[in-house]
Amino acid sequence: MEYLFSQWDKLKYSLNSRYLFLFLDYDGTLSPIASAPHKAVISKVEKNLLKRISQKPDCKVAIISGRSLADIKKRVGIKGIIYSGNHGLEVESPKIKHKPQVSEAHRKLLRKIKNELEFKLKKVHGAIIEDKGLSLAVHFREAGKQDANLIKTAFREVTILPSVAKKIKIRAGKKVLEAGLPVEWGKGTIVLWLLSRQKFATDGKEVAAIYIGDDVTDEDAFEALRKDGITVFVGEKKPSYAKYFLKDSKEVYKFLNLILAL
Repeated sequence: MEYLFSQWDKLKYSLNSRYLFLFLDYDGTLSPIASAPHKAVISKVEKNLLKRISQKPDCKVAIISGRSLADIKKRVGIKGIIYSGNHGLEVESPKIKHKPQVSEAHRKLLRKIKNELEFKLKKVHGAIIEDKGLSLAVHFREAGKQDANLIKTAFREVTILPSVAKKIKIRAGKKVLEAGLPVEWGKGTIVLWLLSRQKFATDGKEVAAIYIGDDVTDEDAFEALRKDGITVFVGEKKPSYAKYFLKDSKEVYKFLNLILAL
């Protein structure tokens, strides 16, 4: 994994003549990691930069998030771009609208898990339960080490049986555990699906896929684009499927300004 800015002079020439498809994670990428989900925001200046990039005739922008579709749309608030929530299960754009059908049995199971977690964690500091419709997440960024262990233990106790029975799928991210639909579908799947649609629409013009993310769930997309994409991990250099890294969200916006200038 190489520092992106050290390779920018080489990369920009290869990008100048190509259609750019920019895939962006939200938490830890567009917004710095916050102590609680509702505190992760981006400024008007940053939103305007994204909007200007999306209006370039040779560029498309997609926000690929673990948040619910409704939540990520509200936080970014830019018309005309692609939004994908719940790790790719929900998608919406001017030309696409998809949300999987969820059985009442799955909704009932999530309600049961939520009720049990609320009971077990009501006295544990730093536990935040987030209902995302298709999935249920437990955040513990504000929890101390001992409380974080209690939260992880409670989550494991409540979800182990439905997980083994393949009634839910468990995901782990940065200080978050999630129970969702038991399907093999993730950020890598949705990125390849959107990319194939765009390649067809551009009628032969070469498409350059750029994916920027910071979490374990983004590794799925990094791996999917390993052969023909520019993949960027946000954070300190570490083992990853990503080819490049940027140090933080400030550097992400520095890079986005370079994309705007192409």
